[in-house]
Amino acid sequence: MSRTESIFGNQMKKRVIKQAGKKQQSYVRKFGDDRNVVYHLAEQENTSIGPFFGVKNIVIEQNNAKTFSPDCEKGVIVGNIRMGFGHYRISMAIASAANALGYVPYWMDLNSYSETTGGKVIRAQNDLYSLGSRISGKSRLFNHFIWEPMNYEGFRKLSYNAADQKNAELMTAVFKEVPKDMPYVATHVWPAQAAVHAGMKHVVNAIPDNWPMALHLAEGSLHTVQTHSSYLGYRVLNGMDKKKVLKPMPKEAIQYAGHYVDHELVSNIEHDCMLRVKRQQEKKPMRFLLTIGGAGAQKEIFAAIIKELLPFIKKRQAALYVNVGDYKNVWEELKSEIKALEKATIHFDDWKETCQFAADAIQGEVTGIHVFYHADIFQAVYTTNLLMRSTDVLVTKPSELSFYPIPKLFIKRVGGHERWGAIHSSEIGDGTLECRDIPHTLQMLHLFLEDRYLLESMCDNILQNKQMGIYDGAYKAVKLAVSQSGKGR
Repeated sequence: MSRTESIFGNQMKKRVIKQAGKKQQSYVRKFGDDRNVVYHLAEQENTSIGPFFGVKNIVIEQNNAKTFSPDCEKGVIVGNIRMGFGHYRISMAIASAANALGYVPYWMDLNSYSETTGGKVIRAQNDLYSLGSRISGKSRLFNHFIWEPMNYEGFRKLSYNAADQKNAELMTAVFKEVPKDMPYVATHVWPAQAAVHAGMKHVVNAIPDNWPMALHLAEGSLHTVQTHSSYLGYRVLNGMDKKKVLKPMPKEAIQYAGHYVDHELVSNIEHDCMLRVKRQQEKKPMRFLLTIGGAGAQKEIFAAIIKELLPFIKKRQAALYVNVGDYKNVWEELKSEIKALEKATIHFDDWKETCQFAADAIQGEVTGIHVFYHADIFQAVYTTNLLMRSTDVLVTKPSELSFYPIPKLFIKRVGGHERWGAIHSSEIGDGTLECRDIPHTLQMLHLFLEDRYLLESMCDNILQNKQMGIYDGAYKAVKLAVSQSGKGR
């Protein structure tokens, strides 16, 4: 029985199966079917994040590229796609943990294989999601009636997973030369499903969200989750077929892991929290990091925050980092609206300088406004990770960054599923409630600036969370993939 017809023993309706087949065929007509094509692979050094944790990119073979001949005893494949910044950031956490545990992380981005059918399918779906995300930030009606319901209930349905499973069959061609017994950790469900369909034997599906959705199911893989509540929700497939009680996932198909966080951040939690508290006690400028990813959604919220912080920055009561990722247009729009940004210190497309600034800022003094932009996607994403260590408060929507060990101010979500990231973070004490509008966001901003207790209590909670292993999810995901292959140490 195909993975479209039955999901963990729950039979799909004939109508759902037929629609899934039609959707696959529509992609075949549009993009072709290369399942019988052999794509020769090669490995390349990742010059952006490779120096940090030894990442090697798996690419379709090009002139002067090294032939793909992985060290199967030490290699761990990180399967991913670029969809916004979130899944790349989780992939970096997995790669960092793999490196820390003595393994070689191989970066396999299915979205980067643009000449393949699978790459074209992913790109088409990613473009639709990005468009929806941008519209939701501008239209309350679209957000309320279409985007929130789709992200909250639409992706939750088993029928959605059935269609995705069929589409994932078109993503398998690039796996032909990949050793099937290599440990494989996927940070998006499509690479997980594709790997299973392609015959990979040791697949871990690192589920990102805290709201259980059938979208994230890849039967045949070991699912890991970041919270205990999502474990229970996934285990019983809660609400994935309206009110129907479904057959649960088998115990061996899912495990709680904890938050997926980079080794470099986890290993320095005590030191970085100590410096945050010390800066507050010495009345140094409170450092805020605004990370504007994806397509620059929620720009108006970030603009309001920057305007509110300007007087505090002038009086050296606050300092500001702004990472616009690889979206220079977002910076131009912000600068045209906020003239004071013309005096900001610019860190644009100089990776060595950005890395040096981030390292110096951990112990050094920081004042004013610093803006970061990098055209390279790895640099664009990892700049936020580098800056986290010297940041006091991360300002972000409750996305994958909800799970990072840094005090957080949560702005309005993009998609209903994200609300549960803020709920979880506020309950374990390392982040605020979700601020659903600009006035409440600014209220929370002032609370951080005026009440030292808020930041210090979050730092205390982060230290306690670390002792409980809450931030160890990336290590555990890697260990599970390696242990399945029988190559664990």
